[in-house]
Amino acid sequence: MNKITIALASAASLAIAACSEAPADEAYDDAAAADAAVNAEAEAGTIVEVAQGNEDFSTLVTAVTAAGLGETLSGEGPFTVFAPTNDAFGKIDEATLTELTTNDTETLGAILQYHVVSGNVDAATLTQAITDAGEGGYTIETVGGGTLTANVVDGNVVLTDAAGGTSTVTATDVAASNGVIHVIDTVLMPQ
Repeated sequence: MNKITIALASAASLAIAACSEAPADEAYDDAAAADAAVNAEAEAGTIVEVAQGNEDFSTLVTAVTAAGLGETLSGEGPFTVFAPTNDAFGKIDEATLTELTTNDTETLGAILQYHVVSGNVDAATLTQAITDAGEGGYTIETVGGGTLTANVVDGNVVLTDAAGGTSTVTATDVAASNGVIHVIDTVLMPQ
């Protein structure tokens, strides 16, 4: 099924490129880019599978598993996840992180749900919402019922959590079959 979809998308891309007035080399580049996009989308797994495939998210995957959220984040969605890297989790005291992943999984679950938003919010949509919101920033409601405030600071999207902490988005639009991941450099705290 995926091969047929890819073949049809490739043929359509080539047909569209051939009908344009672009030089032959440019048309080839456009078709190759379209093929790459189709292949990436076809290969993307769920948010959990994408995270499992990236070593920078190994602590996040461990935390999601410990909190029992793996099935939810593998569900239909769509979800937008602001995903902390291992370095982001490294900013949390080791004893506290161990306590959360072994004994206080309820609190861990609340923290992780604070990083998840319903819907597929890509970087362009988020940036436009921030612009439209003006100086106060754009308020984002998380699936855990909390809110984040998003602003653009020095050209970067910065999220402010309920505790007043900030996290910078370092990479955007990591595709998953049930949503999108934006990479952040600090774990957000609901309170």
